[in-house]
Amino acid sequence: MKLTLGMLLATVFILITTGQPFAQTPLITNVDGRQTMNLGGRWQTIIDPYETGYYDYRYQPRSDGYFTNTKPKSPSDLVEYDFDSSPQLDVPGDWNSQDQRLLFYEGTIWYKKSFDYQKKSHTRLFVYFGAANYQADVYLNGQKLGRHEGGFTPFNFELTSLVRDKDNFLIVKVDNKRRRDAVPTLNTDWWNYGGLTREVVLIEVPDTFIQDYFLQLKKGSTDEIAGWVRMNNASAGKTVTIEIPEARIKQSVTTDANGYAPVSFESRLDLWSPENPKLYEVKLACDADAVSERIGFRSLETRGTDILLNGKSIFLRGICIHEESPLRRGRAFSEDDARVLLTWAKELGCNFVRLAHYPHNEHMTRLADEMGIMVWSEIPVYWTIIWDNPETFANARNQLGESITRDKNKASVILWSVANETPVSAARNKFLKGLIDHARSLDPTRLVTAANERRYADPNTQVVDDPLGEYLDVLACNEYVGWYDGLPQKADRLTWKTTLNKPLVISEFGADALFGHHGDKSVRWTEEYQRDLYEHQISMLKKIPSLRGISPWILTDFRSPRRPLPRIQDFYNRKGLISSRGERKQAFYTLQGFYRELMKAGK
Repeated sequence: MKLTLGMLLATVFILITTGQPFAQTPLITNVDGRQTMNLGGRWQTIIDPYETGYYDYRYQPRSDGYFTNTKPKSPSDLVEYDFDSSPQLDVPGDWNSQDQRLLFYEGTIWYKKSFDYQKKSHTRLFVYFGAANYQADVYLNGQKLGRHEGGFTPFNFELTSLVRDKDNFLIVKVDNKRRRDAVPTLNTDWWNYGGLTREVVLIEVPDTFIQDYFLQLKKGSTDEIAGWVRMNNASAGKTVTIEIPEARIKQSVTTDANGYAPVSFESRLDLWSPENPKLYEVKLACDADAVSERIGFRSLETRGTDILLNGKSIFLRGICIHEESPLRRGRAFSEDDARVLLTWAKELGCNFVRLAHYPHNEHMTRLADEMGIMVWSEIPVYWTIIWDNPETFANARNQLGESITRDKNKASVILWSVANETPVSAARNKFLKGLIDHARSLDPTRLVTAANERRYADPNTQVVDDPLGEYLDVLACNEYVGWYDGLPQKADRLTWKTTLNKPLVISEFGADALFGHHGDKSVRWTEEYQRDLYEHQISMLKKIPSLRGISPWILTDFRSPRRPLPRIQDFYNRKGLISSRGERKQAFYTLQGFYRELMKAGK
């Protein structure tokens, strides 16, 4: 790549303001278990579609941008912005649902929050973002902390050397413009909600602290806990204690020169399952730092076409979910949002949810732990991204790593998914194989999958033979027989084959229906058509020998810019079994009946 003068100047500017190019502090896990200060609430905002607050009129980075929060020193000073008199938005929250004028907005909005902080000796301070869609440039008191890319994973930066006792101002430039080289790329089937969509908190820790840890049953074992602890700013020889008081366990490990200590000890615990979602309080301590988390312990493996949880074959009675609030319009972010969505899934008869098509907020996985719901977690490698671009791969790899780092101690998460509906090619296979290898290197205990497409071997035979399946633990595919692929009765004559002796999950099927729109079952968009499709699908699915789970599309209607049909879609995907207002469609009860049938059969 040829280095232009503009690129050189931009790089110099970044180095001056951050000390290093977009460096990000390694992620701190289990934020709920830390000493925190919530920065949620009303933030001042400036809408900036031309990025005037970042670039000058020659489109070069400015040293006097909006991040400096400059105030006129005299009536003759020219300053063309003012956070204090600008509109406000709620954080957490997306900007699209808070102001009708911003519903379709894609671009930059600047956020500012002021706070005081009483400094303490021998402590460090970090700012943690649950998510910001899509690209976030973060500044404290005019100094750049760094940049994060990816709309659904957490990140944090250290503030210790920059924070002051009074009048701190945290400024975040959030840009949700879609890009061809991004993850996801330009074309998706969900709303591109922009903003600081999840919590923002300050985290206070000692000089040396427990940054991260991983504790779970060793793969293939039901009585050996294995994992590791990683300290931040620790020298060799630090002692970390691990306690599970209810199980009368207390173990000690010693760090190496990098602050890392492996963990391994035997213990018989009450294992986590949907029928018994047992969580143990696990305490970790080292010197002045201590953190605790409720963790469930369970084993996962596959054997032939079976998925084994704690050594027992299971069937995944699932549903797909998008991260949209059932309580208000917009992106879901609260514990109340998560509880409603997962309670609806339980009402449907689910023991499993596919959180599509990106990592959802942490309330979802924490509550899934408590409620006994197994989770498919996915990154937004969706449809057709740039497979041969190294920067795109690095971006996807980073998002996968952040997702696993955040949720690796959640018993509910059983599947890491690396992609959805990606067309087969050599470049794609290499890209996704790299992600699969990365997932396994970070977490050897869980299963890896991807939602692939399938093909017709002949008019009556569907074959699941994506070459990626060789590297996956669980095969999965999306199919829309009866909606995009013929009419519902087409399912009656189809048979299914897989080329590998592995479990299969049908990760999507469904049909659009507007709640309250009725007619003959042959009329599209009616509840009757959707119900009829589910009836034919269920009959077909019962005949697939290797089928070990389904997650129909989708629990609730959700916004999508690809769905403009007036009076029916109105920019909503209507495949939900529940409307955006919480109303159950007829097909909800059809699937509920099937799941109750499976439960009676012990599945």
